[in-house]
Amino acid sequence: MTPARSLLRGPVQYLKGVGPRRAERFAQLGVHSGRDLLYHLPYRYEDATTVDAIARLRVGEDATVIGRVVTKGVIPTRRKLRVFRAVIRDESGHIECAWPGRPWLDRTIDKGDLLLASGPVRFYHGPQLQPREHTVLARKSDDGGAPGERPAAGRVFPVYPATQGLTHRQVRAVVRLNLSRLLAELGDEEPIPHAWLRRLGLPPLAEALRDLHGPPNVDRVARSQRRLAFEELFFLQLLHARARARLRLETKGIAFDAEPTLTRPFLDGLPFDLTGGQRRAWADIEGDMRGATPMNRLLQGDVGSGKTVVAVLAMLKAIEAGRQAAIMAPTELLAEQHQRTLTEMVAPLKLEPVLLAGSLAGKARRDALARIADGRARLVVGTHALIQEGVEFAAPGLVVIDEQHRFGVEQRRKLRESAPAADALVMSATPIPRSLALVLYGDLDLSVIDELPPGRRPIITAVRGPEKRDGVFDFLGEQLAAGRQAYVVYPLIEESDALEARAATVMFERLRDRFADFNVRLLHGRLSAAEKDEVMRGFLAGDTHLLVATTVIEVGIDVPNATVMIVEDAERFGLAQLHQLRGRVGRGAEQSYCIVLRGTAESSDRLRAFRQTSDGFKLAEEDMRIRGQGDLFGKEQHGAALLRFAQLERDHDLLEHARRLARRIVNADPRLKRPEHRALRHELEARYAQREALYHVG
Repeated sequence: MTPARSLLRGPVQYLKGVGPRRAERFAQLGVHSGRDLLYHLPYRYEDATTVDAIARLRVGEDATVIGRVVTKGVIPTRRKLRVFRAVIRDESGHIECAWPGRPWLDRTIDKGDLLLASGPVRFYHGPQLQPREHTVLARKSDDGGAPGERPAAGRVFPVYPATQGLTHRQVRAVVRLNLSRLLAELGDEEPIPHAWLRRLGLPPLAEALRDLHGPPNVDRVARSQRRLAFEELFFLQLLHARARARLRLETKGIAFDAEPTLTRPFLDGLPFDLTGGQRRAWADIEGDMRGATPMNRLLQGDVGSGKTVVAVLAMLKAIEAGRQAAIMAPTELLAEQHQRTLTEMVAPLKLEPVLLAGSLAGKARRDALARIADGRARLVVGTHALIQEGVEFAAPGLVVIDEQHRFGVEQRRKLRESAPAADALVMSATPIPRSLALVLYGDLDLSVIDELPPGRRPIITAVRGPEKRDGVFDFLGEQLAAGRQAYVVYPLIEESDALEARAATVMFERLRDRFADFNVRLLHGRLSAAEKDEVMRGFLAGDTHLLVATTVIEVGIDVPNATVMIVEDAERFGLAQLHQLRGRVGRGAEQSYCIVLRGTAESSDRLRAFRQTSDGFKLAEEDMRIRGQGDLFGKEQHGAALLRFAQLERDHDLLEHARRLARRIVNADPRLKRPEHRALRHELEARYAQREALYHVG
């Protein structure tokens, strides 16, 4: 007897209403199996549970109606604005719906279609509905309904992500045909213990999926969305917790408990006192380094918050215990800057940083490798060349990774392999909300320097409309004439038909003509690495006066003479991006300015918030509140988005629950070997096999 094919695990083409050709369309949506279809969730819902009768509509009120399209067409107006109009009818009467400026709807809405429309009722030769939203619930050919009936009333209609050749109505029909059988096969499969779900007021998995695909009312949707969000966050935190536990259990670290022969004189020699944030971060790091398990800590701090001083203290603590310390930067320019800074800071302690970068060749490279291998190089500065084959440390103690977001899990794994017992401190000058840090870097302990040293001259920030643009560039000319350097940043490399925004390549030519007495250079992402390096070196050396660029400007590079940052079409940038750009100036003794130019006459709450605060963490939180996590995430380091269902601006409470629960489980059962945890282990491995391999979680 042939075993029944699993609908959940089997190809989607064998589901009712699919077939080979439609399966290809589903594949474009990431739906390959029955399980994928279950998790292909609606992105919005049309609520037909409270539908207004057309005959009872009142001018000035908002309404939701369902009716059949009885006539339609595009009508030109005197202002040359083409208006699509459709008359729809229910059993109580009819009303005209109008969509000004949207004539293309004539191709998507047909006579006989069942239409749901929501919007204000206005008076235009009689009552007229002007829909903000509308959905074709059914084609006449789908159900053969008569023009006057309302079969959709009392239902909530899910609207699914679709693709060319596969409409959201077709997706909805396939889900409706297969949902009961898929859920029946899912049965009691439940990765989250029921007791935890009850504690959080969340439904079981099968119930949540049923309500998301066919909610009896829209109130049931939010609860079910939170159920899937919690599951997603929990397993991600479980992954992180296991990575932390493995490091602690399977790797014997170095207990740095030598006399403070370097850290104490370094602190005594500083011309300033550490801020409270620096002291707290150093206490965290020092406590980690004294312990017998390897440190694995993320140090976050805004530009200028003093992370380097704290990192130097950590490196000195490793060196005074007879170990080597290394700092790794994402580019040679940053590595060279670190070498210059560290040389100045540790010179009184008779230490000399050794540089190892990809461009180092010949005798200089052989000498650097020899000094690292025999231990004479106690403090090493480099790029990813530090983790390449042929680099051997005599006694590795601490590795500091600068600009953490530029290195993925893979690089951190290679570092662990090259020096498994060494402590790791990763630093980021890109402020991100705590919730986002827990998702991206949950395997790391977190320290935040959340204040700037006193006495720093603030950067003057201004927001200007298009009418002030000429005056802004006149001011730029004055600054260049005074011997200063400046940046002008654009959102695009080249002009686009799709976006109304200035482009760096075009504006570079105009600015080069306008500031003909100065050296103006162009920097953008399509230049080769060697070309970018050459342009930045010219700016660093002062040979280039004005740098016209996109957002590829090197994070972390200090150009003390750069005092002006101008950002055009600023509304096209996120708050976090604008803050990072502002951090490129203000590195020297002279007053610095950041001027953002709006592309439109209207201001915005985002730009006002940017002008009013210089706190990068507050701006990052505001950015996530306004724009959501998508723009902050981009793509996760291995190409797939980390979160499909959770929205951190909404689900931060679930994240905290998930983190506490995951750590409690792993603390009690690090390998998830107990019978009650086996299902969790299997689900974790199914979800994150690739990342588990990178983390080396056994």
